[in-house]
Parts: sequence; C-alpha cells; structure tokens
Amino acid sequence: MIGLIQRVTQAKVLVEGESVGMINQGILLLLGIEKHDNGKSIEKLARKVCNYRIFSDTDGKMNLSLLDISGELLVVSQFTLVAQTDKGNRPGFSGGASPQDGKRIYEDFIEHINSQYMECQTGSYGEDMKVELTNDGPATFYFKV
Repeated sequence: MIGLIQRVTQAKVLVEGESVGMINQGILLLLGIEKHDNGKSIEKLARKVCNYRIFSDTDGKMNLSLLDISGELLVVSQFTLVAQTDKGNRPGFSGGASPQDGKRIYEDFIEHINSQYMECQTGSYGEDMKVELTNDGPATFYFKV
C-alpha cells in the first residue's frame, strides 16, 4: 500500500464537475493499492497518516499530527502510484490490485479511518476525478507499507 500525503489548507474532488469530497485544513491522501495489501496494511498506513507530525506547533516546528489539530482528511484512490517506472517509457501496473480487490481494500481503508480515527471525505473509486488543492508548505510525504 502506498500513501502520498499532502498537507493542505483546502482540497476537493470533482467528478463530472460535481464536488464529491471537500476538506479545509488537513491532509489529502492519495492511496495506491497493491496486490499483496491486506488488513495489516490498512491499519499501518491509517495509523501513520493520522499520527504523522507534519503540522506546526506554536514554535513553528512540525510537531503536531492531524489528530492533534483536529484536521480533516480526504482520501483519493490513485492507481498510478503503484506503477513500475524503472524500465522503458510506459508505466506497468502488474503490481496493482485488481479493480475488484482494490475497491474492496479502498472501502475497508475508509471504514477503518471512520471507525478508528475520524470521519473522512473521499473521492470516487475508479472514476475520472479532478483534484483541486492548496498544498501548505508545500509539504508532501510518501509512505510504502
């Protein structure tokens, strides 16, 4: 499972021009799901995203987590994060979960976040989405679990 998080002041996802998910200050998580991902991957990445200290404290140091600041979370499926890019000029996706497994794991991830951490906003799995955001910092971090 791959997570690319961006600290944002706002973010939203549009499908066919309609907003399907929107947040203010918090984290935009682009989520890539690989073939071998399971419940342990979900738990590990969810814990990391919600507790990662990337927000400034009163001294201006990155010392606060999303939970500490009561920030918001927007989770967007991002299949291209699982691409193999080391050979040739075209990405390969053989390491990615099948569309059915990917959707199930994505939904399980959302359910886990909602039940264990906070209510989150989402994109629409498998849809052509437009993502708008204001990256704060910019601060962007990559996780592979």
